[in-house]
Amino acid sequence: MGWWFAIDLWKRVILALGLGIITGLALRSGLGAEDAGALATVWIKPWGDLFLNLIRMLIVPLIFTTLVAGVIALGDPKKLGSLGVFTIGLYFATTAIAVTIGLIMGTLFQPGRGLSAETFSGADTSSVEAKRSAAEAAGGLTERLIGIVPTNPIAAMANGDVLPIIFFAILFGVGILMAGEVSRGVGAWFEGASEAMIKVTMIVMETAPFGVFALMSWVMASQGLGVLQNLGLLAVALYLSCILHIAITYSGIIKGLLRLPMVPFLRGVTDAQAVAFSTASSSATLPVTITCAEENLGIDKSVAGSVLPLGATINMDGTAIYVGIVSLFGAQALGLEVSLGMYVLVALTATLVSIGAAAIPSAGLLLSAIALEQVGIPETQALLIIGFILPFDRLLDMMRTLTNVTGDAAVATAVAKWEGELDEDVFRAPDRV
Repeated sequence: MGWWFAIDLWKRVILALGLGIITGLALRSGLGAEDAGALATVWIKPWGDLFLNLIRMLIVPLIFTTLVAGVIALGDPKKLGSLGVFTIGLYFATTAIAVTIGLIMGTLFQPGRGLSAETFSGADTSSVEAKRSAAEAAGGLTERLIGIVPTNPIAAMANGDVLPIIFFAILFGVGILMAGEVSRGVGAWFEGASEAMIKVTMIVMETAPFGVFALMSWVMASQGLGVLQNLGLLAVALYLSCILHIAITYSGIIKGLLRLPMVPFLRGVTDAQAVAFSTASSSATLPVTITCAEENLGIDKSVAGSVLPLGATINMDGTAIYVGIVSLFGAQALGLEVSLGMYVLVALTATLVSIGAAAIPSAGLLLSAIALEQVGIPETQALLIIGFILPFDRLLDMMRTLTNVTGDAAVATAVAKWEGELDEDVFRAPDRV
C-alpha cells in the first residue's frame, strides 16, 4: 500500500471523484434512475455516511482545542500592546468584509438553487422543517445572540452547540493568557491537544477518497450530472469573491490607507501566492510569506516575524468567504429562506470559526457545518452537504489559501508602514520580479 500513500491526498480524492462519477452514471444508465438511486442508497451511501460520521466526530474537539491554542498563540497581552491590538483589529476588519462579500456573491449566484432536497435529506425533509420551526420559535436575533453565551459549557460541548463552544473557547484562551506563568502548563496542554487534533484530522482525511467515491457514486446514481452545474457556480462565486476581496479590501489598505502602489505589492507576494495556491496551507506557506515580506516588500523582520505568524493563525479571509457561500448554498439547495437575522449570524459565525480554522487543507469546509446550522439546517443534512462539496474542495481551498496569505501580507505592510518599519525603496523597486 506504500504506492497509495505516496500519492498526494488531493490527487487520490480527485481519482475517487472520477471513479465515483463513472460508477454512479454507469448504474444510472444500466438500471434506470429510480433503481440505481435505490441500489446506491442501500449499498453504497452507508460507506459515505461512515466517512461523514468521522468528520462529525472531529468538529467539536477540533474547534475547541484549535481556538484555545489560537488565542494562546497571541502571547502575553501585556506584550501585545497597541501594536498587537491594532494588528488583531485589522485582521478582524478584513475578515468581516470578506464574509460580507461572500454572502453577497452567494446571494447573487444562487449556487444551490435547483438541487433536489433529496440529495441531502433523502425523501424526508421534515427534520429540516422541524429545525427551522424550532429556530423561529426560539425568537429573534437578540435571543439567538444571547444563546451564544453558554450556561453550561460542558453541556454545550456534549450537545454540539458550536457558537457557545466558540465563545467559551475564546474566553478560556484569554483567561489562560491573563493567568500568566501559573497557567503555562494548561496552555501547553491545549497547544499539544490542538496539534494532536490536527493529526487526527489528517488521519480521518486519509479515508476521504473512499468516502468521496461512495458519496459521489450515490449522488450520480440518484441525481445525474446536473448537480455538477451547481458546484461550478459555487466555484465561480468563491473565486470571484476572493478576487474582489483582494481588489477592493487589500487594494483599499495598500492604496487608500497607505498611499502605496498596488502593483509592486502584488509583484512582491507572487511567490507566496504561488506556494499558497499549490499547497493549500497557510502554515506551509509561512516561511515563503515572511521571506517575501522582508526581501520584496521591505518589511522589517520585527514586524514580519510577529504579524505574519499571527495572521497564519487568525486571519482566514478566504475561509470566511467560503463559509458564508457554503451556508447559502445549503439553504438554497434545501429551499430554505434566509432572514436578515440569519445573515448576521452566519457573518458572525464565519468570522469566529475562521479564527479557529487549522491552517491545513480542507479545514474550512469541515467548519462550514457550523454556519449551515445557523440557517436552520440540522447536523445530518449539513454533513451531507459537506460530503457533496468535499471532492471539489481542493480546487476551492487553493484560492482560499491564496487569499489568506495575500491578506497577511497586506496587514503586515500596513503595520510596518504605521510603525515606521517599512523600507519604501525596497517596496517600490521597479526591477523586482
